[in-house]
Amino acid sequence: MLDIKFVREHPDVVRAAAKTKRMDVDVDRVLDVDRRRRELVAKLDADRAEQNKLSKSIGALPPAERAGAAEAVKSLKNRLKEGEEGERALTAELRELMLRLPNPPAPEVPDGASDQENVEVRRVGTPRTFDFAPQDHVALGVKLGILDPERAGRISGARQYLLIGDGCRLEHAILRFAMDLMQAQGFTPVQVPLMVRRESMEGTAYFPGGEEQAYKTEKDDLYLIGTSEVPLTSLHAGEVLEAASLPRRYVACSPCFRREAGAYGKDTKGLYRIHQFWKVEQVVIDRADEATSRAHHQAIVKNAERLLEAFELPYRVVNVCGGDLGQAQVQKFDIETWMPSRAFYGETHSASLPRVPGAPSRAALPRRGGEGPLLPHAQQHGGGVAADPDPAAGEPPARRRLRRDPRGAAPLARRPRGAATRRLSPAVPRVARRDPTRRQARSHAPPGAINQWWPPPPPPLPKPLPSRLSWPNLLR
Repeated sequence: MLDIKFVREHPDVVRAAAKTKRMDVDVDRVLDVDRRRRELVAKLDADRAEQNKLSKSIGALPPAERAGAAEAVKSLKNRLKEGEEGERALTAELRELMLRLPNPPAPEVPDGASDQENVEVRRVGTPRTFDFAPQDHVALGVKLGILDPERAGRISGARQYLLIGDGCRLEHAILRFAMDLMQAQGFTPVQVPLMVRRESMEGTAYFPGGEEQAYKTEKDDLYLIGTSEVPLTSLHAGEVLEAASLPRRYVACSPCFRREAGAYGKDTKGLYRIHQFWKVEQVVIDRADEATSRAHHQAIVKNAERLLEAFELPYRVVNVCGGDLGQAQVQKFDIETWMPSRAFYGETHSASLPRVPGAPSRAALPRRGGEGPLLPHAQQHGGGVAADPDPAAGEPPARRRLRRDPRGAAPLARRPRGAATRRLSPAVPRVARRDPTRRQARSHAPPGAINQWWPPPPPPLPKPLPSRLSWPNLLR
């Protein structure tokens, strides 16, 4: 949220920001409410001072004058009560208006009205050409028996999905790979709550304006998160952080929930714009310095690129235009991954620079340098690492990888991840695979099983404990 002092001193900058971002805000109304509130606060302060002066002088007045002075004090008290109610109303109105003011975009942000006018920064990898028509992830998933959108629709309605068997294991492998990747970059894993208060949604700029996209528990007045960025960014809200403890890097893997209101008729086929999905989110908290902020922004983009490079997926990075920026975003880079069945790049990752220095964020965190006074606010930076299935326009990375081999081979970044590293093959009736030597074991295989190595091998035995940690020694 912008500082009201900044709005008073630079109203034209705020108006220009609203025009660039194609947002309808009334800066003049903000300034008018702010002026009326300041005038009322000054009047209330004067009345309080007068009330205190009269109250202290009553004892020194002659008895004949005390009744009149007491009546004057009572009148001032009633006037203060009315004035304080008016001041609270103006403060609430001003805050609501301030929450809707856009942060001015960075000079490097291109002008444009929609994502069609985003500017490509770089392109990595070359899309593969096929000598056959590639199938999309829905056709492949159904054929392999790992995806069942039809039953999911019967259970939960539109924009839902079921992952079965190796499909479930594959999703978990992708998420685990992303978490390991981020921990290798020095990020601390966090298990976050999935329901947050309104203050957290406002502090991360999702409210006001995004209420229609959030699921709410009416009885408890809590909101299901659409991204773990909300609880991660709110982790230290209201705390004083020591400068020596910065930067703080956090990563979380959580389910995310979005109503997708207004998306009727858009991306109705496949795992796009779905109501529930898993996502790995990265957040960095550091001092509000422009050079530091930009360095973290680029690092967050690079972390997402590392994931796509590990999966050998062609992608491009685009500089998002003003009309496609959010209210609090100063600059944003989107990563779009190539989708063979659609023959174009679709957004799979985003990384945002939240604000300019001098405009404290809504969840601003004061920090302290040593034993000295409070220094400028700390700042949060966030961006997605992996979403599976991707909620925007991209297919899940590993499921896109299925297309790279017409036989269905899907290696996961050359790193074993349990059953997800096995070759996926179309489900066939068990009778076609009948093996008399393994008849008893195969009789327990689930219908439509795609795992050719049923039953699964037993887990390895745990390594023996060192002698000093053996049970006899521990029990002594």
